Amino acid sequence: MDFALAAAAFGVGVVVGLTGMGGGALMTPVLVLFFGVPPLTAVSSDLVASAVMKPVGAAVHLRRGTVHLKLVGWLCVGSIPAAFAGVLIARSLGDGEDVQQIIQRALGIALLIAAAGLTVRAYIRLAERARKRDGLLPPLPQGRPRVSARPLPTVLVGVIGGLVVGMTSVGSGSLVIIALMALYPGLKASELVGTDLLQAVPLVASAALGHLLFGDFELDLTVAMLVGCVPGVWLGARISSRAPGGLIRRALAFVLLASALKLLGVPNAETGAVLAGTALIAPPLWMLIRRRHGFPLLARRSRPGEQSDDPADRVREQSGGSRR
Repeated sequence: MDFALAAAAFGVGVVVGLTGMGGGALMTPVLVLFFGVPPLTAVSSDLVASAVMKPVGAAVHLRRGTVHLKLVGWLCVGSIPAAFAGVLIARSLGDGEDVQQIIQRALGIALLIAAAGLTVRAYIRLAERARKRDGLLPPLPQGRPRVSARPLPTVLVGVIGGLVVGMTSVGSGSLVIIALMALYPGLKASELVGTDLLQAVPLVASAALGHLLFGDFELDLTVAMLVGCVPGVWLGARISSRAPGGLIRRALAFVLLASALKLLGVPNAETGAVLAGTALIAPPLWMLIRRRHGFPLLARRSRPGEQSDDPADRVREQSGGSRR
């Protein structure tokens, strides 16, 4: 077993436990960029590892009652066949260097979307908190909110999410949950997370089965990832109440942007310029957005028993920090 790979997986697991960020968006580029694993092999092995880990968090949300089974059902109608089809599409594109380049480019695009999704998600939660504070939103309902399923757009979200996951291993959490937020704004954060996590179980299982049959799965690689990720996720979840989740999420978006640029083959000089510009512009821009919505420039961390000033932390607190 590659102990360096297990150590890297442990680090990814800690970040996943701290932030709830989907592990595929982190582990797959780590395998490709730092360990030289071929993109298709990285996608195949990461999906099989994820299929083993996903049901754990889903079971927690099922016990808590924070899952809308009807929405899960409509998502799975689209995502399960689409995820399997995504694997077949990846294999039909060619073999050897050709397919590896295509998968690498697709992964880079998926990471760009995931980084943008993190930013959009943070802004939506900030604006929602401002409206609640100003009394512009009705009080949250007691118990499970009543949400009417919208079958056609929900199935379409499942199809798109399934295709992306089948080809890149990214999107079962970071992409699908953004679409759920747009389609069902009445869902609480815990409901969003629980529903998204449960639908990801059959979605990832379908993609993993496809990669086991037609992909480039390597057992040693998957075992090393599980050995590192499982204790890492546990440790990250244990310390999540003390960590500034919002700050870590913003750092994650930066890392995902850097990974995406490298996977897309952007030269080092241009990559450095984009990252430097982002590092200089993003923090003051976010401060201005917070001020515009009536919040202090910097988020205030809460004491035990208090609610955090950072909406990203509040999302994690409501969700229980159990997502991968």
